[in-house]
Amino acid sequence: MASHRKSRPVGTRVAGIRTPALATAALTSVALLSQSANAAPADDKPSLEEVEKKVDDLYRQAESATDNYNAAKEKTAKQRKQVDTLLDDVARRTEKLNEARQELGSFAAAQYRTGAAAPDTATFLLADTPQDYFDQTQLMGRLTNRQKGAVDDYVSEQSATMKKRQEASQSLQTLTETQSDLKTAKATVQKKLADAREMLSELTAQEKARLAALEKQKQEAAARKAAELARQQAAAEKAAQEATAPQESTSTAADSSYATKAAKALAFVRAQIGKPYVWGATGPDSYDCSGLTQAAWKAAGVDLPRVTYDQVNAGTTVSLADAQPGDLVFFYDDISHVGLYIGNGMMIHAPKPGAYVREESIYYDGESAIHSVVRPA
Repeated sequence: MASHRKSRPVGTRVAGIRTPALATAALTSVALLSQSANAAPADDKPSLEEVEKKVDDLYRQAESATDNYNAAKEKTAKQRKQVDTLLDDVARRTEKLNEARQELGSFAAAQYRTGAAAPDTATFLLADTPQDYFDQTQLMGRLTNRQKGAVDDYVSEQSATMKKRQEASQSLQTLTETQSDLKTAKATVQKKLADAREMLSELTAQEKARLAALEKQKQEAAARKAAELARQQAAAEKAAQEATAPQESTSTAADSSYATKAAKALAFVRAQIGKPYVWGATGPDSYDCSGLTQAAWKAAGVDLPRVTYDQVNAGTTVSLADAQPGDLVFFYDDISHVGLYIGNGMMIHAPKPGAYVREESIYYDGESAIHSVVRPA
């Protein structure tokens, strides 16, 4: 009786499994892929150090966008005021133009009633008496001169009004463009902050704890660097006092004047510690970085511009070694952050969204992050 079993395919055995000859290459590929998978990380999830850097970068970008927002906001306010002034001027000129137009209309009506002709021989013949002719001549002469003046006034006022209307129209267009910039900057800030919050929200509790430990290590290193600068500054100050002890100079008086103003700015900024960072805020309940320094020096009677990249030009640049309490310390190549130096390598600043006004080392983000030091008064 014939067997109905199928003949076994020719092949090899791998770990007790019969494998067709045609599948041998495929299994080899699978084995190689498995080895590669074991050698590579399970996913592309960034390390905590990378997350920290990305979050810090996002906050920095948000702060830079905040400065753009502040500048656009300030520009919008000025342009709106300019537009309002121009529109008020146009309204006044239009009213004067209407008055001039009415006066011309009255002259036209008078001319129509009197025949609109200057007195001549025919008028003399029609006059009842020579005196009537003389009176009529004088009246028409005065009306003609007044009419000419009215026409000149009307033409001049019409030209000025048209010019003011054009200026108002251009200012309105500029205002619209600036408002668009303001909206874009606001959206950019919100997007960067949302991205940073999303990255942080994806961390596990263990990862957040490790991230906090990394931040603590960074702060401790910054504090050591600040202490080193404090020692250097103290030594330099002592040497300077010894060198100038016998002398009295105008520079000493200037230093004293600055110290008096700086003390007022420092007293103000210390009173703000603990208040939240809010982008675009200038106080009194919250601040962004440049809003805080502006308010501090305003308390000392010094008006600083609103944004960091204007504040950096509002004083005298000094070296970090010569920094004095009250000086402004600027950070990053795009000058997107600023703090108020309080001495000993420390500053008070509004750090970033989600944080509060606090005292911190000027090396909080490393020495390379420091852009410049400016003495504003």
